[in-house]
Amino acid sequence: MIEAVSLCNSADLLDGGPAVPFDVSFGGQICRAFVIRYQGQVHAYLNRCAHVAMEMDWQPNRFFDDSGRWLLCSTHGAVYQPDTGACADGPCRGGLVKISLTERAGVVHWHTAHNLQPVEFPK
Repeated sequence: MIEAVSLCNSADLLDGGPAVPFDVSFGGQICRAFVIRYQGQVHAYLNRCAHVAMEMDWQPNRFFDDSGRWLLCSTHGAVYQPDTGACADGPCRGGLVKISLTERAGVVHWHTAHNLQPVEFPK
């Protein structure tokens, strides 16, 4: 079942600024994901490089290069387009796994999918 999950306030995301992280269950594995703002729009991806399945941030929640134009993988230098997740340069094998979002009334919402679900933590 697809549902909308509140992630953060819109004001938490600045163009080319730090990401807001969140956890997802992707194909049965717990993975880190992140949401960013680029050219006024919000985008979210799994924090998993398409080159080697490693987390990409070069500092906690930092994915943009100094120009604020590209997302970088800190390990091998793969470069991704922030609005599509497509590989732009470097050792990529495809693009980033994009996560569906909407932004309304000052809140960013993640839309689950069959292979991307909220993490269920034991109580």
